[in-house]
Amino acid sequence: LTNLQDLSISGNQISSLPPEIVQLTNLQDLSISGNQISSLPPEIVQLTNLQFLTISYNQISSLPPEIVQLTNLQTLDISFNQISSLPPEIVQLTNLQSLNISDNQISSLPPEIVQLTNLQSLDLRNNPVPIPPEILGPKERYKDPGNIQEILDFYFRVQDPQEKEPLYEAKLLIIGEGGAGKTSLAKKIEDEKYQLKSDEKSTEGIEVIQWKFNLNNGQEFRVNIWDFGGQEIYHQTHQFFLTSRSLYALVADDRKENTDFYYWLKVVELLSDNSPVLIIKNERDNRQCEVNERELRGEFLNLKEFLPTNLFDNRGLTEIKHKIQQYIQQLPHVGTPLPKIWVRVRFALENNPRNYISFREYCDFCKLNNLTDSEDMKRLSQYLHDLGVCLHFQKDPILKHYVILKPEWGTTAVYKVLDNKNVIKNLGCFTPENLAEIWEDEEYKDMRDELLQLMMRFKLCYPLSGQYIAPQLLDINQPEYDWNPDNNLILRYKYDFLPKGIITRFIVEMHPWIEEQKQVWRNGVIIKKDETRAEIIQNYHQKEIKIRLAGNLKRDLLNTITHELEKIHSSFERLGYEILVPCNCKKCIGSQTPHTYQLKSLRKRLGAGHYQVECDQSYEMVNVRRLIDDVNLSVLELNRELQIPVSKLQNELDRDKERSYNSVNIVINNKLESENNSMSESSKYSFGNDTKIGAIVDGQTGGTVNVNQTNYTPEQKQNLADAKTEIQQIFNQLSKTNPTATNQEITNTIEQEIKSNPTLKDRLLSALTAGGLEALKTIFNHPAFTIPAETIKGFIEAE
Repeated sequence: LTNLQDLSISGNQISSLPPEIVQLTNLQDLSISGNQISSLPPEIVQLTNLQFLTISYNQISSLPPEIVQLTNLQTLDISFNQISSLPPEIVQLTNLQSLNISDNQISSLPPEIVQLTNLQSLDLRNNPVPIPPEILGPKERYKDPGNIQEILDFYFRVQDPQEKEPLYEAKLLIIGEGGAGKTSLAKKIEDEKYQLKSDEKSTEGIEVIQWKFNLNNGQEFRVNIWDFGGQEIYHQTHQFFLTSRSLYALVADDRKENTDFYYWLKVVELLSDNSPVLIIKNERDNRQCEVNERELRGEFLNLKEFLPTNLFDNRGLTEIKHKIQQYIQQLPHVGTPLPKIWVRVRFALENNPRNYISFREYCDFCKLNNLTDSEDMKRLSQYLHDLGVCLHFQKDPILKHYVILKPEWGTTAVYKVLDNKNVIKNLGCFTPENLAEIWEDEEYKDMRDELLQLMMRFKLCYPLSGQYIAPQLLDINQPEYDWNPDNNLILRYKYDFLPKGIITRFIVEMHPWIEEQKQVWRNGVIIKKDETRAEIIQNYHQKEIKIRLAGNLKRDLLNTITHELEKIHSSFERLGYEILVPCNCKKCIGSQTPHTYQLKSLRKRLGAGHYQVECDQSYEMVNVRRLIDDVNLSVLELNRELQIPVSKLQNELDRDKERSYNSVNIVINNKLESENNSMSESSKYSFGNDTKIGAIVDGQTGGTVNVNQTNYTPEQKQNLADAKTEIQQIFNQLSKTNPTATNQEITNTIEQEIKSNPTLKDRLLSALTAGGLEALKTIFNHPAFTIPAETIKGFIEAE
């Protein structure tokens, strides 16, 4: 077939091209897309007459340098492969007119590419390149890519790390009750001609929409509109998404008259550093939406405008858009010159097709784009978090290890669980089988394990005997239980404003000690440790959490409870509350309604040298220091200042939580296949009972390892769990002190710890003997760091 000019062998299962293909010397058009080819034979350069080469949808990771000898090539399509870079020699393809390298892993371009003077089309879409998506071209692949000159101009213009460029971008968050018209407003801002539906579907979770407008100076301003689901179940996670550097629009529906203005405005004030708020009065039936504007303006200084509208006929919409443009331009960060290198990273992250990456990968990504300062990396991720480009919860001890690149992907998936009718019917209880049904869509089904981990990191659920419990869906009714009122220790937290979600997060944090794993409801929980019990109840309308304890270790258990509450409180930067300390005079001690003192006031007294205070019930004088010491709050304050563990009991709780997460069955995918292959699976190792599990520490995932119950003794299981706990604690400490440490530095630290800790060394050796290399892989799996299990195995054996 020496005269053959056109050959298409696409859509087969070809894994390699036969060298003999080079004998088709007259070939002009070769299409081998949709196969399993991982490399091209060097001999392909002998096809000197080739003008069109299509090798898309294969498994090619790099182009052979010899390809540049195909000097007659006019069109090269290498899309949907695994190529991470283009060779500089590509400049030799002087006749190249069209280059499609979309959907690869390209993060940089060789400078020589600008010398391809005949190149008219360059498709870089869906690659992690530092170029705005709108410049790369439309999302629809059937449409042509962006202008090649604009693509190359932008890329090479932001190369200089010393240069700066103003960024005109901000986040608009649309909040309010469910069904108020938030989604309708977002759609209308994006497109005034959008036709509203009478049954407009409410947002599930969060929907992110981009809207752009031009400034007077000709610059384009980009607004990331976050449309929040308003159902109460979503309120639990507001603290994760309500950010500073943002503008807020609170939508109120005139027909429902159910908008809790005070709640929404306090939430914004608390979580967003007093970002500006516009109240949008959605007057659907042209009924005036009555709001006490003067009272609200007097209390909330960040409240800027009250804007009426009827979104069905667009009345007031122009004014709303004008005010949004006005206030969003006035946000402090807008127009501030940023290093161009930040701009590079920002667009590279947006173009990354993955849903999330580890913080370590993010750092590597920054370095790849010439951003090398670790503090600048953190500043940039916080900046992008506030802009709504991605999510990075730097202050959360678990979530800080991840950068979520597609916020709506994770949040929508999470809320699909919490909105599911069966999960609601079962009072927040769900199983891996339930999750497989809920997350059956293509975009979720291969990421179910990661999504479940995300729910745990958001403190939205906890594991229980192969199932999971979402406490915000628990029974609202308090169960019946016995309580001994004698000699109780009572403490109360009184809040200026009580954000939703504190008690449910507390339940997740304390879940290993829930009494009989039954005494828990939506607003409270009974904790039992040894012979001591604690009752913790939230009264939302009184803005109070009340704690009472009975038993021999009241002060120690209270110490642990207050420590967990303080951790939750610290995630709200401006949360105002008072701790009310019970009186210990003869009349009050043992009473269920003792007189209480503000802890802040007691400390002021001590500081001023007043060591006694009068009880308002008995009029006795009581010792101030003893009041504080009786509830162990002096220890809590000291430990907070020194940042040391609170108590032995606290350490026990932390270990119990780690064991609970270690036992989680998170492998949901292909459950039927794993059951069918149970014979072969039984030869592997696990920390559970004949089931595939993923090890999680504080919500962090480990590897997937199997263990057969008949092959593992309880002592071996405990040893594995303890080894995992110790190693993860070392990793967690490293992630705080040196988050950008190299693998070699981490390995050196771990090896030094093993050398100096004979108990740890023995545990690891036992794990290796019992579970082999797979057990070590699970023990050393961590989201922020990676150490090859083979390295540890070799070190242990050498020792």
